[in-house]
Amino acid sequence: MAEIATIARPYADALFKSSADAHGATSQWLDRMAAVAGDSGLLQFAASPKSTVEQVLALVEGVMQEPLTAVARQFLRTVLENGRLSALPEMAEQFRARMNAEGGASDATIYSAFPMADAVLADVTQSLEKRFGRKLFVSVQLQPELIGGIRVLVGDEVLDTSVKARLEQMKVALVA
Repeated sequence: MAEIATIARPYADALFKSSADAHGATSQWLDRMAAVAGDSGLLQFAASPKSTVEQVLALVEGVMQEPLTAVARQFLRTVLENGRLSALPEMAEQFRARMNAEGGASDATIYSAFPMADAVLADVTQSLEKRFGRKLFVSVQLQPELIGGIRVLVGDEVLDTSVKARLEQMKVALVA
């Protein structure tokens, strides 16, 4: 989806530059706002010619169940006025990537066949941070089809130690 990324980049860059002293707080409200903006019902409501920017703004603020800061409200108003609500999740992702790059960190997704205990996740995260040489912000997603082990995605790097991957390697070796 290069088009959405292209649309989102100037918004994420502008927000990043304007919130230089509060990237962490900005990232938090932007992630919550992006989660709300991902709802198909909200997108339909916002796209309706009968809906005003103020109505959509009030709806988003109501769903978030907390008052928006002045910066958050103005950012959302700009996004709505330009008809870019559907690109808000991508804006949040690009903002987070830019924030991580500045701090020398990365987002990491661990795909696991089974739920991971907090202690195990902490150990795995520590090992992965050593392996990749940077701070990682880890999220875990269950994928039972892995059978066992984990598959880790950090940026465009993949570390696959799953049983499924090993079986595929064995299959290739036996067929060759």
